[in-house]
Amino acid sequence: MKNKHKILIVEDEEPLLNALTDKFSREGMEVITAKNGQEGLDVALAKKPDLILLDVIMPKMDGITMLEKLREDKWGENVEVILLTNLTDADKVSEAVEKGVRDYLIKSDWKLEDVVKKVKEKLSE
Repeated sequence: MKNKHKILIVEDEEPLLNALTDKFSREGMEVITAKNGQEGLDVALAKKPDLILLDVIMPKMDGITMLEKLREDKWGENVEVILLTNLTDADKVSEAVEKGVRDYLIKSDWKLEDVVKKVKEKLSE
């Protein structure tokens, strides 16, 4: 049997975190969650997921800072990261792209199915 894909969702908005967790679990993926960037970084380095869905604006450590720290790690420099952001702020997005984000989704622009599709595309590359 093929190993389940393991994804880490780093998101501080509980309803969204629960919806994403539920959706990806039903898609047959192993889901790990974190509610802020510091917890996300610790969990990512400990569990080494196949892909990280990362919110930008969070308490304790924001997503861009978490991404910077993640990329300093030998394993973390290559893990797939998709940013989830409320920002249509081009500066934050371009900063994230410079730090190795392969993709980003603006929260107001997508449905859960879109996120699942994007994650599956990344995991099959």
